[in-house]
Amino acid sequence: MRITKRGVLSLIAGAAMMVVAGGGAPAKAQSEAPLSVVATTGMIADAARQVGGDQVTVQALMGPGVDPHAYRQTRTDIVAMIDADLVLWHGLFLEAQMQSFMHELGEQKPVVAVAEAMPKDLLIAHDDYADKYDPHVWMDPERWAHVVEAVRDALIAARPEAEPVFTANAERHLAEVKALAEYARTATASVPKDARVLLTAHDAFNYFGLAHGFEVLGIQGISTESEAGLNRVAELVDLLVERKVGAVFVESSVSDRNIRALIEGAAAKGHKVVIGGELFSDAMGEEGTYEGTYLGMIDHNVTVISGALGGTVPKGGMRGKLAGS
Repeated sequence: MRITKRGVLSLIAGAAMMVVAGGGAPAKAQSEAPLSVVATTGMIADAARQVGGDQVTVQALMGPGVDPHAYRQTRTDIVAMIDADLVLWHGLFLEAQMQSFMHELGEQKPVVAVAEAMPKDLLIAHDDYADKYDPHVWMDPERWAHVVEAVRDALIAARPEAEPVFTANAERHLAEVKALAEYARTATASVPKDARVLLTAHDAFNYFGLAHGFEVLGIQGISTESEAGLNRVAELVDLLVERKVGAVFVESSVSDRNIRALIEGAAAKGHKVVIGGELFSDAMGEEGTYEGTYLGMIDHNVTVISGALGGTVPKGGMRGKLAGS
């Protein structure tokens, strides 16, 4: 259902009344209480926590296994965003169902689309939509560094007196992101060139492929809202057989139905394909785990992909922290 401007404003006003009626958050001294931040995705929330440190409290609206392409804000989400000092969202049409709401909310309070601060020449244009870009920039740590910087700038704008803290924390975290990018280059370079075919449920890995020289194929398009037709599945089955691709990958936030159809189709033609592992595409791992951080999410993906496709990688990943290591 399309939300009109009047409807959005009514939701905002109604939620504000709920906050007032329920007492809302207790009054807080701006210079003492942590900055209240709400982020849409886990990746953005992690960046805000890394940069903000003890100067912020951060709530992520979308947890593990949640698909941001299809997510719609709940009334609880609306109350949380209205009560926050700062709202951070990805943009680039990732949170497609929330876009109208975010633009309207931005007329009331600081709301920042952090991925839209990236230089346009670093974005992959969308083949089907003019002036639209592939939003999955977190798949390449070097690109994600620009988003971390945008989070830093948004926090500084919201609390200028904490700029030294935010700047120092950002420098530390950006060094970690740089080390992650270096590990990704080393791990993926160990995969034989003729095996660098990455097939997943939807086109979430194009930035990974561009950064590391992999051919990336998704059954669905950039958005999980697109449908995978029978012709597309048949084409990919033929490709798996012809190219002797031995492993495909499922995603934590997308149904594995189409991937299993590919495996069955290839088996019917005498070619064995296995699931190389589960990847984190649009959401991180479980909260409180290494994979539930940005560094752990990408470390997991790089290690699983490289290992399944014939590369040489440490069992525990870059830091030896991956589950099962």
